[in-house]
Amino acid sequence: MTTATPQASDLAINGGTPTFESNVPFMAVGLTKNDIAAATEVLESGMLRAASKCAALEEEFAKQSDANFGLTCANGTCALQLAYGSLLEPGDEVITPAWTFIATVSMLVAAQAKVVFCDVLEDSYQADPADIERLITPNTKAIAITHLYGIPVDIDAIQKLADKHNLKVIYDSAQAHLAEYNGKGIGAYGDACTYSFYATKNLGTGEGGMVTVNDEKLATDMGFLRSHGETGKYLHESIGFNYRMNDITGAIGLSKLETLGADTDRRRAVANIYASRIDNIQGVLRPIPTANSNPAWHLYTCRVDLDALTCTRDEFCAALNKEGVPTAVHYPKPLTEQPVFADIAKNSDTPKVAEKLATCVFCIPIHQNLTDDQANGICDALAKVANAFAN
Repeated sequence: MTTATPQASDLAINGGTPTFESNVPFMAVGLTKNDIAAATEVLESGMLRAASKCAALEEEFAKQSDANFGLTCANGTCALQLAYGSLLEPGDEVITPAWTFIATVSMLVAAQAKVVFCDVLEDSYQADPADIERLITPNTKAIAITHLYGIPVDIDAIQKLADKHNLKVIYDSAQAHLAEYNGKGIGAYGDACTYSFYATKNLGTGEGGMVTVNDEKLATDMGFLRSHGETGKYLHESIGFNYRMNDITGAIGLSKLETLGADTDRRRAVANIYASRIDNIQGVLRPIPTANSNPAWHLYTCRVDLDALTCTRDEFCAALNKEGVPTAVHYPKPLTEQPVFADIAKNSDTPKVAEKLATCVFCIPIHQNLTDDQANGICDALAKVANAFAN
């Protein structure tokens, strides 16, 4: 028996039967009983400042990321400031992608760096090494790159450019906890890796962050910057900030870290289901991970093939949402179109790929609590909507 191809009238948005009776959860957030117990233990102890829990989280997270040293901090933005403040000087020229979350670049501006935007690759969404190489000048001092959506960039290519031109490399890994490249944790690479522990991240403590480094002196200097430049009791040899974490947050992070490996494996299993199914859906394009990488899959970001469909991305997502599949757009515009960066954009080349991505990317649910049946149902809904809007 041949199954009829879905028509527009079959879509839930047009009165048809939805794929799911209720929405699939887009993400899995919140605290488990173990997380709450860990936080309660600290509350009852009275030791609320950064202490043993933060120290243990630093050691264990660095170990699991294949880095030598870890420094907890207040949030992912502070993590970027610690990395940039320790590795850059005012006026340094830094190449960074036009397709990323704003913090990657806004903290470069705060550090008084000269920002140069590069474009990204359409299939992996990661910074384009060839475009970075084209933009390098004698004034270039560093590359600040995001492992966007939890997919590592082409680290070999980035490090090769850094070695050739004597550049520092800071990896914004806010979305890439436990991602791997060439069989190693991403903390093994670059001058610094920064992480966010925001509530929606793969390891979410509410707020919080981490910087990992492999150079002991850099770790020491970064520690001074994190805490008022204090080298001894009321002895301050440099200007610093108060970017410390607290032990309540540290305890929650430690608790969540116990399951992060298994949670990440589950995300990867869901991503494998998506990859096997989406390749057979005309009109929807899946992310293609960088060669030799093992993503953490913070977000699963697809693209609508606008040439193959009669709808816009937003119309596609509206129909998908009515099928019980929530979506999100990360991001609605490249950073070159953000008003705050207007002056930088004037002196940058147009990031054509980033501009295209802004019109076609959309994220579907991916998290450790997603079942195989839900993942396959999401793919069924994608196929249903795509077929109904097919050219």
